[in-house]
Amino acid sequence: MILLDVLASNPRLEGFINSLIEQGSHLGWTIIKAVIVFVVGRFIIRMINKLVRRILTKRDFDPSVKTFVGSLVNVTLMVLLIISVVGALGVQTTSFAALLASAGVAIGMALSGNLSNFAGGLIILLFKPYKVGDYIESQGVGGTVREIQIFHTILLTADNKNIFIPNGSLSSGVVTNIGNEPTRRVEWTFGVEYGSDFDHVKSVIENVLAKESRVLDNPAPFIALSALADSSVNVVVRVWVKSSDYWGVYFDTNKAIYETFNAESIGFPFPQLTVHQVKN
Repeated sequence: MILLDVLASNPRLEGFINSLIEQGSHLGWTIIKAVIVFVVGRFIIRMINKLVRRILTKRDFDPSVKTFVGSLVNVTLMVLLIISVVGALGVQTTSFAALLASAGVAIGMALSGNLSNFAGGLIILLFKPYKVGDYIESQGVGGTVREIQIFHTILLTADNKNIFIPNGSLSSGVVTNIGNEPTRRVEWTFGVEYGSDFDHVKSVIENVLAKESRVLDNPAPFIALSALADSSVNVVVRVWVKSSDYWGVYFDTNKAIYETFNAESIGFPFPQLTVHQVKN
């Protein structure tokens, strides 16, 4: 009652409170609209992303294209959602666009790295130096390509780590694609003691390789005396295998050579130093 009496005696205060209530209700409704736009927009984006993935899967696109397009669609929809939320908050989208345009130079400089990464992603998809599933080495790291996104390529290392490499660096730098070819060459260098019969050593290695079914006959295995080192006679061995068999052949052959050399009394050398004493 006292408040009503005060308001009745002070029209200005009554008008101020009514204006405050009206603006508060308008602001609350604006915020509610923005929240509804955001929630509905996120739901629609999820549905569109699922639809895009389903279409790409049915069309049997390359996995590299699937991940890139999926990432591009998601980012584009999120930008549109942000603009819609800003519009729902009462900010004129034309004014918002004009503000972005006026700040375009600064934004362009700030995003120059990401723009180069985006362009790098397009170059990778166009020229295909690698694709999803290939094992590559670049920027001092190596791993299997898991995804090609619009800004980064994700590698999965042998010890199950995810490495994000900018597409700009991959498109302009050196990339070694190990998994692109169906076959790979395996190479060993075995050191034997000086005085060992090279023909016997070569024959033993040939027998070991002949028992390894994963070694390809064409190109034929190559065995040669490569160097007379300080403490050993080095024998180089080169064979070709399927890319998927590389590490299995490498480790299994190491084990077989070690066991066979011991059985054939072929000695492995140790570093030696001969000291001559001069008598005065």
